[in-house]
Amino acid sequence: MEKIVEQTLLYDFYGELLTEHQRLIYEDVVLNDCSYTEVAQEHQISRQGVHDLIKRCNQTLEGYEAKLHLLEKFLSIREKVEQIHVLAQGHPEIQQISNEILEEL
Repeated sequence: MEKIVEQTLLYDFYGELLTEHQRLIYEDVVLNDCSYTEVAQEHQISRQGVHDLIKRCNQTLEGYEAKLHLLEKFLSIREKVEQIHVLAQGHPEIQQISNEILEEL
């Protein structure tokens, strides 16, 4: 999985467990694609401080995933529902249900 997609998904699952300060900086760098320099100036910290914070946040989010496996389970469920959707060709009721599940995920 591409690193930025993985970071985004991990943040979606576990971002609320970060502090507000961590969330603001992480969102600016990862979700809003701001440079470390831009974020450092905006938050009045060093560029190295931003780099270190992003690294710690990534380790924290990966640690939560290692313990809870929510992202792994989510991806597995999504893959299985997509398989059901493909196998349900010719069965519009089943396809409709699988579409609804995929939209909810």
